[in-house]
Amino acid sequence: MRMAKAWVWNKAAGAANGDRRRWIAPLLGALGLCLAGSALAASPDPALLPKIQAATFEVVIPKAAKDPLTYEKPLPLDLLPYQERTDKYLSIGTAFALGGNRYVTAGHVLRAAFNDLAGAPALRDNSGKVYPIDRIEKFSLQQDFVVFSLAKPPGDAALAVDTKPASNSMVFAVGNALGTGVVIRDGLYTSDTPEDENGRWKWMRFSAAASPGNSGGPLLDQQGKVIGVVLMKSPNENLNYALPIGEVLKAPDHLAVMDKRIAYQLDVLPGLAQQGAIKQQFALPLSYQDFSRSYRQRVDAYTENQLKALLAQQGDQLFPRGAGASRLLHTVPRLNPFPLLIARNNDGIWGLSGRAVETRPLPANGVIQAGAAGRNILIHLRRPDDVPAADLYGDPKRMMDLVLQGGFLGRQVAGEKIRVVSLGKPLDDARHTDAWQRPWRVLTWALPYMNAELIAFALPVPDGYALMMRLGPAALAHDERLDLQALTDFVYIAYDGTLAQWKDYLKDDALLPVALKATHIDFDYGKRFAYDSPRLAFAYTPALQTIAPDNRLTLGLGYYEDHGKVVWDVGDVRVALTEHDPDRINIERNAAPSADLDDGFRSRWDKLLHAAHPFDGIAYSDNDEMRIAGLVPPPPNTTPGVLYTAFCGVQGAKPADEMKTKLGLLQKSLQVKEH
Repeated sequence: MRMAKAWVWNKAAGAANGDRRRWIAPLLGALGLCLAGSALAASPDPALLPKIQAATFEVVIPKAAKDPLTYEKPLPLDLLPYQERTDKYLSIGTAFALGGNRYVTAGHVLRAAFNDLAGAPALRDNSGKVYPIDRIEKFSLQQDFVVFSLAKPPGDAALAVDTKPASNSMVFAVGNALGTGVVIRDGLYTSDTPEDENGRWKWMRFSAAASPGNSGGPLLDQQGKVIGVVLMKSPNENLNYALPIGEVLKAPDHLAVMDKRIAYQLDVLPGLAQQGAIKQQFALPLSYQDFSRSYRQRVDAYTENQLKALLAQQGDQLFPRGAGASRLLHTVPRLNPFPLLIARNNDGIWGLSGRAVETRPLPANGVIQAGAAGRNILIHLRRPDDVPAADLYGDPKRMMDLVLQGGFLGRQVAGEKIRVVSLGKPLDDARHTDAWQRPWRVLTWALPYMNAELIAFALPVPDGYALMMRLGPAALAHDERLDLQALTDFVYIAYDGTLAQWKDYLKDDALLPVALKATHIDFDYGKRFAYDSPRLAFAYTPALQTIAPDNRLTLGLGYYEDHGKVVWDVGDVRVALTEHDPDRINIERNAAPSADLDDGFRSRWDKLLHAAHPFDGIAYSDNDEMRIAGLVPPPPNTTPGVLYTAFCGVQGAKPADEMKTKLGLLQKSLQVKEH
């Protein structure tokens, strides 16, 4: 369940129909052997071939009839091979008939089709006729097989079985090659090996080649009898695995059995997995739709319980608790608006994970920054000046269209990458409030050509949006959404924007996290700027710094202890003249270090306590800039746990007296409300 979920933003797409094949092949390949090849090899007695062919089928799913995506130019579908571009179905595996309207395939083949955006799976025979699946008769998650019936079976063609094959005998792996005929490859049935968990049965190992496409197909002996169901490749050697057909036959009828060890992992806890086993049963027969619904309900509930158990098991060591969190809780917040994840390092210390790896400009001062942390795509979208704030915050299609202008999502068609410029309207638009009372928009878009969904958790910020996204199989959408929702509690981000952008953002109270709802930010261009929060207040006029729409206000929001409770709140306030002009004022919150922190924290705190350089109110030059910083004195006769500093920075050389005057103007209005 926790597999096939690592997606790369610029590679999760392909050609109109062949692209979906290239996407599903590695997905199912991680589980077994999915899409059929086309080579021929030695075969059983030629007289048996018609019977084998008549009893062997492709498992297919429909291709999407309509594509909601918009591309930068028409897709060159005419360059695809004729069969690929005209086939209305995509082959995902193989099935075979046992007679009596009983058909067998690999469990993972049908599971990969769950939540298919174009329709339910079916069987297709060698003539191209398609037969809908009727009812699921028996199923085993651990042994990875499913037995089902067809609504209108094609006839009485069936394969005989042999439940006691001889080791080291000739065998044949059979798979369907996209409707072009039965592919048969020869080899030896070499040995048996116990299944990994507790040896409840033995896998058959065989040397016959089995390329993607054989999953669910029959493994035959020289007489054309089924001895096993082809399921997977060996990870360490050139051998393949099949489930003995006897295990399928003796499994209980009219029952779905789920008894498998499945671990759960969360990206912020690398190297740690919550071990567990799903143990569920439910009655059959059921229609395919009811079966898939019953299966997903149980697996989804199991996953949710595993997440809860993992978080509970971490208990006092989960951020922001535990000794490993101290460093981050005592560090002045970053002022970078690109979202990061708080993750635990190998040494047990919580730090920041992820980074922006690409920045692309948009028209009218817009910007897209993209990066990743673990399996998560991270995006910072700065709103272009010509896009009204109400449009961006109110229309998810408009927001995602802007993200796609970064060119990060493309579809491969006949060797050419065609940029996706719109995903259309989202399938789902929901809301989520994380543990720190930040309002996320939860959006899902369908990509039917590859049976995938893009899930985005979008956080409105003053200059646009911060997004955390995953692109993955539709069958795993619940898992991806569950992961992302849990990860929102670990997102680290500063709130940044021009004063003009802040003005638009502050108009809508629904966009604000709780930490900012009690903060009043007022400004009158050319006259006055004022900031007033429960912790801090200050104001200034143009005598200190010009007040204009393109000033950049950045609030560093961090995690720190406040009267025995960890809060997410403003710990750094910076107002810069513009994005490109470094002249600025800055108010920082500094907390007394805990005993477990290193000398660097204690040394800095000692300088603050004694108003030592650079907090002594004396101007100095650094990197072609004049700087000056001073301490906001704590109340007399107290041992402070928090100290605030005021800072002014001006580009170029400035007289020391001028810098001291600036600092005085800032400190004059500065009021600290917490101690």
